[in-house]
Parts: sequence; structure tokens; C-alpha cells
Amino acid sequence: MKPKFHHINLSTKNVKEMQKFYKKILFLDNEEIDIPKLEKGKAYDGDVEFMTDSKIQTHLAEIDNDLCFKTGLEINPLSKGHFAYRVDDLNKFKKHLELNKIKYSDWGETAVSGWQQIFFHDPDGNIIEVHQKKINKILF
Repeated sequence: MKPKFHHINLSTKNVKEMQKFYKKILFLDNEEIDIPKLEKGKAYDGDVEFMTDSKIQTHLAEIDNDLCFKTGLEINPLSKGHFAYRVDDLNKFKKHLELNKIKYSDWGETAVSGWQQIFFHDPDGNIIEVHQKKINKILF
């Protein structure tokens, strides 16, 4: 169940400017990246770019301070950004949070098709995402 660091999400007013910066200065690109499928119009309509150093992803997302009002969910991961971890068993991780009295916002697949996402705060209010990539089983 140990979470593996997956990405950092930087919220910005200008996604294209940030993309140029990270490409030019840190040599990030969007090749060899498993780009998540966002559900435009479902919860979030802002610009997003996905970049990587070939190990860790950087998500650049347009700030949306009204996202909680649109979704009815308690934590807004796009107001100031967040960092994310991937787990193999999100239900087991949720039980771990509950045992430790950590409240979380369950986004399900509200923003990303195929990703079950939860968001919670650390003691200083930083937003943490933990998600599980849904595995499509082929039945014969």
C-alpha cells in the first residue's frame, strides 16, 4: 500500500507561459507520458499541460478558485496546487486515513476518467492527492 510519488500540480494564471519556462529551463517535455483523460465540462474547464522529466510528472493547471462551488466537493486542488501519490489499493488507503482521523474529499472520477482520486490536507494545509489508476479487466 505504500504510496509512490506521481506528480506535482502547479496552479497558474498562464499555463502556456509556465510550459515554456519548464521546457526551456528544466528541459521537461510531454513525450513518454501517460496523459490522464480529463473530463472537460464535467468539473474543470481550465487549460492544463502535462510534462515530465521521464520519471515524475509536472501538471500545469489554470487556477480555478470556484472549483468547490462547481463540484460540491470540499477541497479545491486547483486553487494553489497539490502534490500526488499513486497507490494500488485506494480503499485500503482511505481506511488508513480514517484510522488516523484524517478527513478527505473523495473525488472519485470527477476530474479524470480512470483515476479514483482523494484529496486531503497535511498539518500545514498543503493539499495532497492520492489516487489509484483504474484497471480495466478483460473478460473472456
